[in-house]
Amino acid sequence: MESTPSIAQHEPGADNTRQHEPSPERLLQLGMGFWASKTLLSAVELGVFSRLASGPQDAAQLAEALELHPRSALDFLDALVALNLLEREDGKYRNTPDAGFFLDVAKPSYVGGLLEMANARLYPFWGSLTEALRTGLPQNEAKGGGNPFDAMYRDEHKLRGFLRAMSGVSLGAAKAIAQQFPWRNYRTFIDIGAAQGALPVQVALAHPHLRGGGFDLPVVRPVFEEYVTSHGLQERLHFYPGDFFKDPCPAADVLVMGHILHDWDLAQKLELLAKCYAALPPGGCLIVYDAIIDDDRRRNAFGLLMSLNMLIETPGGFDYTGAQCREWMQEVGFTQVRVEPLTGADSMVIGTR
Repeated sequence: MESTPSIAQHEPGADNTRQHEPSPERLLQLGMGFWASKTLLSAVELGVFSRLASGPQDAAQLAEALELHPRSALDFLDALVALNLLEREDGKYRNTPDAGFFLDVAKPSYVGGLLEMANARLYPFWGSLTEALRTGLPQNEAKGGGNPFDAMYRDEHKLRGFLRAMSGVSLGAAKAIAQQFPWRNYRTFIDIGAAQGALPVQVALAHPHLRGGGFDLPVVRPVFEEYVTSHGLQERLHFYPGDFFKDPCPAADVLVMGHILHDWDLAQKLELLAKCYAALPPGGCLIVYDAIIDDDRRRNAFGLLMSLNMLIETPGGFDYTGAQCREWMQEVGFTQVRVEPLTGADSMVIGTR
């Protein structure tokens, strides 16, 4: 027979010690967080949110369209409801507003490219985090002697997926930079490591007086130019081919380097910063943005986890605090260096030549 708590347990002055006993709930939720993560990643892979963009569907319709086995279809769809990724009413499922806006592949706001990459590459590699922490070595394709970037850039499908993922990572910060930085004081800008061109497009859309473009490896050109043309900006934004470790950076009033600096070791970070400094005119600015870790290294969990991702993915890359980036930029000659928050985990560090 199930017992019920006595009234005395809830009376003022009663011993309520049991209410304050430690609970494992948060630890278990965190430790088993990969359950929810993989459920979302599989939903993106299966195209659940794009399928529902045209309107609500019931479980049978979705199961048939997505080729789901009947044993698991309801559990999967209802788990997405419980995770606040789908809504269900009268037996029909529909996207939540966030999922519909950001996870429908047909929308320009789609950020699922990053999740696609996480599902295809990062998810299995993170299973070797303990080994990485003990050895300091990457756990991706490099573990077998390969170069993940070479392999990706040789495969057009993988390259396009990667570049679209980079747009997903950068879009929020790009919009914030377009609004926060005093672009009215400058005429030209170049995004170093531009990928698909998310930042140049957002800045150009917000500031019609600006002209600029993106600097990246030559193989990126067609993807960049398609993206820019789709926004009607091909007359103002141009592609500059090159390798930022082998070639000088193109000159402009403002250079931007987003989600690039964390890929490299300290010596390489300083080399890239010095190249940017050399390409700027007096009074020109460099904007560096990343998931910059708070100086106290307590709050930006995403930035710290991203640094662990650099451990998994690169030989020497790591994320960094605002104070560290200020110090590095000052070391290569920048002045008036300041840190400004953007959106989510991202911040930007601005330095003037």
